[in-house]
Amino acid sequence: MKLKQVTQRLNIPEASIESLEERRYWLQCERAYTYQPIYKTDGRLMAVEVLTIVTHPSQPDQRIAPDRYFSQIPVRLRVEVVHEQVELLAEQRTFFADNDVLASVNVDGPTLLAMRENTQLMALVESLPWIRFELVEHIRLPQDSTFASISEIGPLWLDDFGTGMANFSALSEVRYDYIKVARDLFIMLRKTPEGQNLFTMLLQLMNRYCQGVIVEGVETLEEWRDVQASPAFAAQGYFLSRPVPLARLEHVILDL
Repeated sequence: MKLKQVTQRLNIPEASIESLEERRYWLQCERAYTYQPIYKTDGRLMAVEVLTIVTHPSQPDQRIAPDRYFSQIPVRLRVEVVHEQVELLAEQRTFFADNDVLASVNVDGPTLLAMRENTQLMALVESLPWIRFELVEHIRLPQDSTFASISEIGPLWLDDFGTGMANFSALSEVRYDYIKVARDLFIMLRKTPEGQNLFTMLLQLMNRYCQGVIVEGVETLEEWRDVQASPAFAAQGYFLSRPVPLARLEHVILDL
């Protein structure tokens, strides 16, 4: 008996094709890293924050918002990005040790929890006591997790207090080393005398929950003077320094 060869055409919905193309787009994106200094209110360098520049080969001169990029890639790849950043910082370990300066790396909640499964990354982090992880969103702990379990990764900072999930409920769940106040909140409160008084009281309250408050987005001398006169511990922003290529870290100003 002669067998007939039957060929079936595979019909892929257009939506699936678009989804695959979009996934391929995000996986093709390229990354570069800069840093922005964080200065104590007395002008001494406290830390540097690693920032990510994202571009696509099809439009190399057009930057993609990092938060959009990270929301589109899987957690596995986000862990790889963190690993990449930590390895680059490790190459500068002498600078951080000699100058008693910290380095903060941004990470979201799911990535922070997934990092614990990467033994190579965790071993590297443990060898770098000046590394800090900065949560770009407040993480609600799963029922089977405790603060002790995520503290294995190291001291945590909370980013963008006053926006999204980063609010007072976050302070009661996790003990953060430092808390960053979002520029939007800082600018809103400094517009009126009442707001300025509220800003002072807010920082005094926040200082009870952490080692210090860092004000983000300081862009003018007047804003810097206001931060220096407040209970804030440190600040960062374009007035103090714009982002600089990570390879030029050794040229950072240690004292303003």
